[in-house]
Amino acid sequence: MRGIVWFRRDLRLNDQPALTAACEDCSEVIPLFVFDDPLLQSHVFGSACVNFMLGCLEDLAASLASRGITLQWRRGEPVSELVQVAQAWKADVVYWNRDYEPGTIERDRAVQQQLGQIGVVVRTFKDHVVFEAEEVRSATGEPMQRYSAYRTRWWAKWQSVQPTTLPVPRLLTAEKAAPLPAPPPLPVARELGYEPVMLWIEPGERQAQKRLRWFAEGPIHSYVTGRNLPAVDGSSILSPHFRFGTLSARVAVHAALASLAQGRRVSRPDVFTWIDELVWREFFQQVLSAFPHVVDGPFRQVPAPAPRAPGTERERLYQAWCEGKTGFPIVDAGMRQLNQAGWMHNRVRMIVASFLIKDLRIDWQSGERYFMQHLIDADVAANNGNWQWCASTGTDAMRGYRIFNPLLQSKKFDIKGEYIRRYVPELVKVPLTAIHEPHTMTVEDQEWSGCRIGLDYPSPIVDHQRARQEYLDLGKAAKVGPS
Repeated sequence: MRGIVWFRRDLRLNDQPALTAACEDCSEVIPLFVFDDPLLQSHVFGSACVNFMLGCLEDLAASLASRGITLQWRRGEPVSELVQVAQAWKADVVYWNRDYEPGTIERDRAVQQQLGQIGVVVRTFKDHVVFEAEEVRSATGEPMQRYSAYRTRWWAKWQSVQPTTLPVPRLLTAEKAAPLPAPPPLPVARELGYEPVMLWIEPGERQAQKRLRWFAEGPIHSYVTGRNLPAVDGSSILSPHFRFGTLSARVAVHAALASLAQGRRVSRPDVFTWIDELVWREFFQQVLSAFPHVVDGPFRQVPAPAPRAPGTERERLYQAWCEGKTGFPIVDAGMRQLNQAGWMHNRVRMIVASFLIKDLRIDWQSGERYFMQHLIDADVAANNGNWQWCASTGTDAMRGYRIFNPLLQSKKFDIKGEYIRRYVPELVKVPLTAIHEPHTMTVEDQEWSGCRIGLDYPSPIVDHQRARQEYLDLGKAAKVGPS
């Protein structure tokens, strides 16, 4: 029997359910990746994300080649491409791991229907999450809308099921290779319509495993503190690997729990706080799966201040935010990190999101789109869930009053200004007493530090206290409604 394994968001060999099943069932296995031309042409994702994906594919192809198997690839509209190759290669069955975004669910249904019409069997598997939406439900069987309740049931499910992981399939050898012509080399970014990017997060399964080992051996045990310090390498930075499936969530949870048995200092609160971040990821996947309308709008309609109306002022403020030229150093450092590296520290993501929505009063969807176009780990569920959390339109109970003070956040989490200086070079020589609010420098200090406010670095584009009060007043008016 000949089987095609359709790789998608699962670019690895270890703990890969679809690949394992194909190796067990079939005498010939054909790994396949399809470059989705309509999706690529939409530029929903940016160059950093696409370059990372290509790096992951190169690593996957090399791992398969070392076992005598060739990664085949096609480019075009996925449904038609998959049906065409299934016919051309005389496949009996196609295997893939499920995805939960509304568009991919619709696409997969179309593939399954058309393959069925030509007599090709489809087998799909759970992989992108530890538990799918239907596995973690409320007592009444309804989708869960509160994270705290979801977390409780997620852990109860973990304890009852004890999910296991799969090794690299032992049957994945040259004997499984189908006699097909070798494909051309994988395309480069420019051929897909994107700019090449020098990645600072190394792609591929081997790098994901290396990073996980490093994290579990040390930083995870100070995660509660380390995750909030943007100048410190205290977080796992594994989200791009979860995004493209070079690391499975099951393997990550097991590695975190196993770290508690290490001989050196260990910390249960820190370890479980990190695992909770993975549970948040699954919660947002569950929300997206059960409530697909969040892709196009708020999870729930709540009285809230109206976003700033389109116009010159709105565009001026939005562009300043995008370029990291707001006059708020922690905000500017975060946006410049995003623009330069395709990444932003999680604490800073919350700060810049709050600033856009509540200080500048710009719709959260604009921020959501900008992040999707620039993040290496651009993921619809996580990005949407986090932006709706910041906008107070999501599942969270708090409505409208979570307003981060960028100055206080900066002083608390980047005490010495190291993160700011790393990404805002105009402020490198600014004294510590003014690094968080350089506009307070005297003329003499500005000359000494080579940073003239209004020339070398902008004055704050808004007054935070005034903007905060305006937002609160508009929120109260929205709750009262028209008189």
